[in-house]
Amino acid sequence: MSRAFILLLDSFGLGATPDADKYGDAAANTFGSIAAWAAREGRPMALPNLEKLGLAAAAHIATGKWAEGFNVRDGFTGAYGVAREQSTGKDTQSGHWEIAGVPVLFDWGYFPKTVPSFPQELTDKLQDLGKLPGFLGNCHASGTTIINELGDEHVATGKPILYTSADSVLQIAAHEEHFGLERLYEICEIAYELVKPYNIGRVIARPFTGANGDYKRTANRHDYAVPPPAPTLLDHVKDAGGEVIALGKISDIYAAKGVSRVLKGPDNMALFDQLLKAQDEAGDKSLTFVNFVDFDMLFGHRRDVQGYSQALHELDARLPEFIAKLKDGDMVVITADHGCDPTSPGSDHTREHIPMIFFGPAVVPRQLGISETFSDIGQTLAHHLGVKPLSNGTNLL
Repeated sequence: MSRAFILLLDSFGLGATPDADKYGDAAANTFGSIAAWAAREGRPMALPNLEKLGLAAAAHIATGKWAEGFNVRDGFTGAYGVAREQSTGKDTQSGHWEIAGVPVLFDWGYFPKTVPSFPQELTDKLQDLGKLPGFLGNCHASGTTIINELGDEHVATGKPILYTSADSVLQIAAHEEHFGLERLYEICEIAYELVKPYNIGRVIARPFTGANGDYKRTANRHDYAVPPPAPTLLDHVKDAGGEVIALGKISDIYAAKGVSRVLKGPDNMALFDQLLKAQDEAGDKSLTFVNFVDFDMLFGHRRDVQGYSQALHELDARLPEFIAKLKDGDMVVITADHGCDPTSPGSDHTREHIPMIFFGPAVVPRQLGISETFSDIGQTLAHHLGVKPLSNGTNLL
């Protein structure tokens, strides 16, 4: 029996790529920056399970340096390397699609870092068609921050909060009870049609609850995403009769194409619980794909170095639960979709190498070097599962 698992640590980059200077990211190093901060704080990181698989050794391949506090040089249990992005951006969709064999070789549309960020023609149409009293925000922002800044005014006025980021995205936040969840979805559906001429990749509904400046997002997020332009690994697995289990925001990123079943969770640890459930239930030739979004959403964009470090320790501590349940024929890869160095200025993603750490009962530990496309990950898993080869990428194992 052959099964595959992708554990994607959203935004966990291992150091700037050679072209990072074009993106203003020449000094970016998500993992290295967190490790250096922790050492300066007198609380050096300890990720024994990830390090044993080859994490720090993979980062050394990318940067030529060892992350502070990481000293294991041999005896690894995984096949480890890093990959550089072939796609032209550093956004969520481009990274995920390329991992699954479909690089984004066109330029997405993006909204500028101005106030307002959105064209007036767009917001006027959205206001008219959605029968809205207006909008708040209309800027680049961290979503977890802007709902607390503008949540009270939103509740009082009924105006949705409109914002964007470094991704090709328009995001709309609204209170589930005061504004209504279904109404938020309806507004986002209208917005999805309106942004098509701007070549925008996603419209995201960002519902939240709470009161008096203390607001929290709920698990009822929904992405209205442009579908991948070609079949991905997910399609190949499903077309071959295998089940594709999508955890977290994976189904939204692929516009539900190639997805058999969706499992949700409000945070990383809840998603890890769902991963263990999927691991028990997944059958032959299945692909289980989880995105641990907190790394990016809560810590990377908010430049919360301590929170990012703590989240990595929490995930590392739970890896033995997952590893202990692996079966013969299982192959796992730990990876990312881009970087988001929490010590970099601003709140944007960063152009970085991503980890490729393969492990499982039959995976022979080795150094994999540097791949020139994320698609090598998907091609390797396609070969392992015995499904139709992807149109991009090389089998590494």
